[in-house]
Amino acid sequence: MPVIISAAVEGVTDEAVVRKLILHVGAQPGAVYGKNGKPHLRERIAGYNNAARHAPWIVLMDLDREADCAPPLRAAWVPAPVPLLCFRVAVRAVEAWLLADSEALADFLSVARKRIPGDPERLPAPKDALVNLARASRRKAVREDMVPREGSGRAVDPTYASRLVEFASSCWQPNRAAHHSDSLRRAIACLQNLARPA
Repeated sequence: MPVIISAAVEGVTDEAVVRKLILHVGAQPGAVYGKNGKPHLRERIAGYNNAARHAPWIVLMDLDREADCAPPLRAAWVPAPVPLLCFRVAVRAVEAWLLADSEALADFLSVARKRIPGDPERLPAPKDALVNLARASRRKAVREDMVPREGSGRAVDPTYASRLVEFASSCWQPNRAAHHSDSLRRAIACLQNLARPA
């Protein structure tokens, strides 16, 4: 029987990524909590750490611009993580992990592969990079679903997340992406440890 790993995340895109990663390491996704932004996750992190005393958990959040690197942020949030908690920080956002599989993303967005940044973790705003790639798509449906309408005041179109969920679930290859994202590689290694039966 595969190990069941529960999760807590910031939003629906993160949920799709976490589910894919759990399956990737041969485990079974359990319930996924949170999905209401970073402050909501922050309020409940002690509870997730406590739940991980009894069963495996992954908590995933974006680094964004809160710190220069992930370790101080993790230490501030969970000073004493229990062994069954895999608390990971995507540098600088989970979109960088998706950008890291340039081959699949180029096909999905219908853009030239050379347009996709080679080192997505160095991008100050991976979400903006994804929107700009979508803006260059040869497919009208991609542009309409991911690029905000002019004058809307939005950073992304309302259907942006559903497109990324589709990509993460059906096209994205974590092993390939991990070659271009150190924080993703570390997250996979952490999950592989959790996925080993006791």
